[in-house]
Amino acid sequence: MATIESIQKAYIDFVLTEGEQPKSVYIFAKKNKMSEEEFYRFFSSFDAIEGNIWTAFVLKTIAEIKTQEVWNQYTSREKALSFFYSFFELLKSSRSFVVYSMKKQPKPFNTPQIFIGIKDVFENFCNGLIVEGIESNELSDRKYFTNRYKDALWVQLVFILNFWINDNSAGFEKTDEAIEKGINVTFDLFQRSPIDNLFEYGKFLAKNGGIKSGVWQ
Repeated sequence: MATIESIQKAYIDFVLTEGEQPKSVYIFAKKNKMSEEEFYRFFSSFDAIEGNIWTAFVLKTIAEIKTQEVWNQYTSREKALSFFYSFFELLKSSRSFVVYSMKKQPKPFNTPQIFIGIKDVFENFCNGLIVEGIESNELSDRKYFTNRYKDALWVQLVFILNFWINDNSAGFEKTDEAIEKGINVTFDLFQRSPIDNLFEYGKFLAKNGGIKSGVWQ
């Protein structure tokens, strides 16, 4: 009897052997001794299988990192770093599939259908980190921009995915370096900076008439 896992495994086997998706569900089902009805009970298309695999990668990573004893002691930045390091560690066991899947996506990367699920789950996870960071004053709550923080982290994930599939360094150490630098720079931008203090000061002066009552009057 077909299951989600057996169909996914058969699909990965096929695309890595043939270098492309099956020509039809009928051919795929027949090859794997199942009926089309069994296939459609779980998936609507081959892209749906692929999207499910990607989403499972993210869900498994989130579940695993949250079991760490120190998880609740981490800052939002540390939680993001933990996700990225753990995610790419998990992908190593499925690298051939990841390379196949990434390289067939259109450029520029405009969130293909198979990545809709992973993006939704990832951004929901990031929103949680951002809310925690703002509540702890680790991150700056900026009008108009705070809602875009998750987008910046999604851009980082896509960038590092593309970096990783082309990384030929031993143990993918260059990818680890890209994660460290990319996430740290991104969170630096999320934190309060001198420009925030300047804006706050300007708002204070405008609200309290400080500009009119300056020493030059």
